Amino acid sequence: MTDAQPAPGPRRRGAAESLASIVLAFESVVAFLGGLAVYGLQVLPEAVADWWGIVAGTVVALLMIVTARLVRYPWGIALGWVLQAIVALGAILVPGLGLVALIFGGMYAYATIKGAALDRRNAQLAADTPDEA
Repeated sequence: MTDAQPAPGPRRRGAAESLASIVLAFESVVAFLGGLAVYGLQVLPEAVADWWGIVAGTVVALLMIVTARLVRYPWGIALGWVLQAIVALGAILVPGLGLVALIFGGMYAYATIKGAALDRRNAQLAADTPDEA
């Protein structure tokens, strides 16, 4: 008689992963709109064509969407922080992006820090619960 292991189900996402991916997905829209603002306000140096603002906003938005899928890994969380810093650097060109960086950076910090605390708590509760056979 063999002990049949149950087939593994779908991977369960933790709170930190879920919250961080939500923040990055919503922020991707704002990053794209920030690129449009850079283009529309024509704040890039004379040597750089204004349409590069749209390209930069699109690239950052796409990176945020990809990173939202990669936050399951510790380096994915770090990549999210790098993207938060890039949005904050956009405040050099458009000061309004500084407010965006504060709001979404704060939400990302809350998502990663509090989400990790919730994941640790849930793991502790799962370890304390006796298995029912």
